[in-house]
Amino acid sequence: MAKPRSGAKKATPAAKKVKSTKPGVLKTASKSVAKAAAKLVTKTSGSAKQQEKKAPAEKKAAPAAAKKTAEKAATKVKEVAAAATKIAAKAAAKVKEVATPKVKEAATSKAKEAPAPKGKEAPAPKGKGREPVAAPPAVEKPRPRATKLPPMAEPLNKRDLEQLLTAGAGRGVVGEGSLKGRLTVIDGLPNLVVVGRDKRELTFILQGPDQEVLPAYLDHKVSVSGLIKKTTNYGGTVDVRKFSAKKPEVEESTPEPVETEVRLRYLSPGEVSQVISAGMGAGMKGFAALRGNLEMTGDEFVLVVSNGGTRQQVSYILEGKGAKGLRKFLGHTLSVTGVVDKSSGWGGRIDVENVEPRPSDIRPISREGLDSVHVEGEQSTHVEVKLNHAFTVRLQEQPGFTWAIEPTAAKRVGLREANFEPSSDGPATREFFFTPRNPGTSEVEFFLAKAFNPGQVERSFKLNVTVKP
Repeated sequence: MAKPRSGAKKATPAAKKVKSTKPGVLKTASKSVAKAAAKLVTKTSGSAKQQEKKAPAEKKAAPAAAKKTAEKAATKVKEVAAAATKIAAKAAAKVKEVATPKVKEAATSKAKEAPAPKGKEAPAPKGKGREPVAAPPAVEKPRPRATKLPPMAEPLNKRDLEQLLTAGAGRGVVGEGSLKGRLTVIDGLPNLVVVGRDKRELTFILQGPDQEVLPAYLDHKVSVSGLIKKTTNYGGTVDVRKFSAKKPEVEESTPEPVETEVRLRYLSPGEVSQVISAGMGAGMKGFAALRGNLEMTGDEFVLVVSNGGTRQQVSYILEGKGAKGLRKFLGHTLSVTGVVDKSSGWGGRIDVENVEPRPSDIRPISREGLDSVHVEGEQSTHVEVKLNHAFTVRLQEQPGFTWAIEPTAAKRVGLREANFEPSSDGPATREFFFTPRNPGTSEVEFFLAKAFNPGQVERSFKLNVTVKP
């Protein structure tokens, strides 16, 4: 920068630069101020020199005019310097405004990275990444208990008690009584498991003020008395008025018992129905009374209890002391009591204790006034029969085997009787008596099969039957 002439005041120094985080802005501002001041000083000095060249005399005469011009230039320089300081201050303020949020961000990032002081846990961050707090376990509500006993009811009679202890029957029976069984706990409630008839278990829920105490006697033998209600065919409830419990006996190590005979028991009505049904109850054994027709196979007496004359016939060989003298009852209906042992689905043996004759369950059909067609022996022939009339087939029996037809064919052709006819001279015979009810032509096949295994066939033959309307 050029120095001013003598007599002119020195330009005031510019304001000190403000330190900032961005020095580039201040540098550009100071440069612009310096350039403007230099231009102004050069103009004033150049005008002073021209005046000195043109009028050297005037210079001597008027020094006061030069001083005035110098003072004007100095004042202008001061104004320019003041404007420069204002511009610099504004630039510094803007730099601070820009810098402050960045400084805050840097401080927050450092605070995040810094480890939390010991003894104080950092608060969990809010937002989507926050882990769910485990909810406390729900408190189970206490179940309602029966705390009051109902009024006394009428005592159970023998019939009601029998229905109460029968599985599959007796729903709705109510009365005062007592039960014995084993105590179990189901869903937190005490239950009494009672062994009823047919050796089937029944479950009764125990209610009343003692309901909280009874679970302590789990697996004990318990006897209860109170109001018994059979709500289903397989259980119910007991409002307990009195109870007694007995500890289960601890099994002690004992030597192996000597083999003893199995104690036989009376078969229930349900088991008896299985004993006399085809294909059911194999392996059952017990006391029972069976009813059927007496026949013979070789030298053995046979009691046919169901489906006689068909391949689903169920029959038993009679043996023992009580089976003597039965020949006079051949072809009759008998009630035999003894130990029944069903070895297969089609029969077994009976150790007879008592035999009683009974009237026939099926009333014989009168054959008077019927046009009958007779077939003797094993002949594969064609037979024509009138509708609602009859035809018979007589076949010779063989020891250990019996003649039979399929159950469907028996129903289609109208099998009414399959009579066993003993003979004093030779082998016995069997007569099949049919009364057809539907017109048409059908084929009937006769099988000579084993008495207790109808699947094993010795031989067979077919008979064509045409029923005319």
